[in-house]
Amino acid sequence: MLFNVFAIRGEEYRDPRIMLAGIDHLLSLNPTHIVGAHGMPISGSAEIMQRVTRYRDSIQFLWDQTVRLTNRGYTSTELGHEIRLPNFFDEDNLTSEFYGVTEHHVRQIRSGLLGWFDGDPANLFPLPRAEHSNRMITGFGGRDIVRQKATEAIDSNDLRWACELSSWLVNSTDSEDADKLLLAKTLRLIAQRTTAANIRNWCLAHARHLDGTFDLTRFNQHRLSRKQILSSTSDNAVHILRVLLLPDRAAEVDTHICFKFVDRQQTGLHIRNCVACPTDGRDAEISVNCSIETWADILAGDLSLSVAISQEKLKVIGDTHKLKHALQVFDVVNLQS
Repeated sequence: MLFNVFAIRGEEYRDPRIMLAGIDHLLSLNPTHIVGAHGMPISGSAEIMQRVTRYRDSIQFLWDQTVRLTNRGYTSTELGHEIRLPNFFDEDNLTSEFYGVTEHHVRQIRSGLLGWFDGDPANLFPLPRAEHSNRMITGFGGRDIVRQKATEAIDSNDLRWACELSSWLVNSTDSEDADKLLLAKTLRLIAQRTTAANIRNWCLAHARHLDGTFDLTRFNQHRLSRKQILSSTSDNAVHILRVLLLPDRAAEVDTHICFKFVDRQQTGLHIRNCVACPTDGRDAEISVNCSIETWADILAGDLSLSVAISQEKLKVIGDTHKLKHALQVFDVVNLQS
């Protein structure tokens, strides 16, 4: 199926030019069978040549037209509304919008080529989401009016407008359960109407989160599994903490820690200037000695740092108080207790 340049769940950029080179190579092999990562296998040289060539050209079309209109000054939103795959591409499931949609693909390409700013002045210094929502609601005359207009938009099948209006209500500081249900209804209607599985699944999952039947908050929390730590190198098992640092807690901290795990290479972190800088642990002022199993228990939430020290599962060479003070800068509950 038509692949996503960026997945809406969040992933690295997939450059369409690399995909084009890969498909050209496949076609040059003149295959009689192709088994793709998604979808049904294709057999027959003639059918493969026709269908895969069309698939390849659909990707080039999206890239070329995105670049053409970007060079003419189109913003991401304008690209999404302006560019459409020609109708004949919809004759084959390989190039139909069953996985993603053209409107998103072209915005993804633009973002991958030129970054986050799309040329719309309003996106240069946008208001915080809650403040923007509050001001829009006030400008429309209050929450009741916005709810009414959102309902009217749903009734008239204007789901883009209904989604924006109901999003203001949910993102505002005075959001109510009724507002969440209104947005959930809108998202379910979008899911029912889209041909794209990715969009459908995201909308349905988010609608269930809004109405309380499915909790998505766990996906927005740092979770380190014991298995993940045990299978990691020493560097990865420690350096992962760098993206869990809480700047407000680290402002006065300047501490270099060496981590020595049994039967593993030592590693380190130097907490300074509100970052946790990866090191090899040499010349550190404090040394932590334990098994990788103990470290995994701490990060996974099964053992607190203090208990590990008191039970001598983790031994500290140097200032224990300074170690605890340094490690409490990380958003890991068991490093703060």
